[in-house]
Amino acid sequence: MIEYNIPKSAVIFEEEIKKSHFITYLQHVENLTQAKAFWQQIKLQHPQARHHCWATVAGAPNDSQQFGFSDDGEPTGTAGKPMLSVLQGSKIGEICAVVVRYYGGILLGTGGLVRAYSNGVQQALNLLETSVKVQRQRYKLCCDYAQINALQQLCEKQDVMITNQHFVDRVTFELGIRDDKLTAFQQALIERFSGQLQLERE
Repeated sequence: MIEYNIPKSAVIFEEEIKKSHFITYLQHVENLTQAKAFWQQIKLQHPQARHHCWATVAGAPNDSQQFGFSDDGEPTGTAGKPMLSVLQGSKIGEICAVVVRYYGGILLGTGGLVRAYSNGVQQALNLLETSVKVQRQRYKLCCDYAQINALQQLCEKQDVMITNQHFVDRVTFELGIRDDKLTAFQQALIERFSGQLQLERE
């Protein structure tokens, strides 16, 4: 997957169901470590709450290595898994959802819990603004000072991102290149610089 949506800013959605108060938090995270840190942060914010259930798609939407969830004391399968299903259905990546529940004394039953947790995430997603993340591989390239301008122009034309430049006796460019742009960029490099510049994968 070369590009996908990620959260632009955090969102909070609150609702009351049969006297239980549910607060859903959505936030951008870049990995499972950040997702777990966000969950801990919400737990500290709501120490009196009965449950702090969470789910995350912490990488690209199709990267199952970056999925995670917890029912946090609710009956198995009634909170974390339904929340994760809603996140997966949204096709949004790098996102974590935490639902805080203040118990109101009335049991919701397993079906009621599944609906409450999945609906909270769905409603919060409806409020969420997203931006597009384009996945790029990292490469580097060395050139002479006289070639800098031409190389910068070529990168701009080919949608290649210059992430860093190091100036010593020669100039090293660190580049971010989309997989679908790589072949065209390599071809353009050969034509423009007569094969003098070598692209290296980092």
